Amino acid sequence: MNYQRLLICIFIMAFVTYIIRMLPLAIFKKKINNRFVKSFLAYVPYAVLAAMTFPEILYSTANLYSAVFGLAAALLLAYKDKGLLTVALGSTAAVFIAEQVIRLF
Repeated sequence: MNYQRLLICIFIMAFVTYIIRMLPLAIFKKKINNRFVKSFLAYVPYAVLAAMTFPEILYSTANLYSAVFGLAAALLLAYKDKGLLTVALGSTAAVFIAEQVIRLF
């Protein structure tokens, strides 16, 4: 294994990560007062999380139909203000049942 290349890659990754986290602090020294910008920044983490999670939801099961069934169950339970554990277990159970039904056909 080429340890020099490994260390260079780790250094570059650490530097890029540091720059991404440090730049907003260096650029925006004043408090942000603009309502639009504050609102936009408040929703960015949710949008990024949804963009990363949604494709994985659809392609994490053996069948797309069971994934959609589990997603629908999760959305329904979340809409009814159920807790995170209830939503996770309910959607998992829905995927399991859908997989069993699909396997019969």
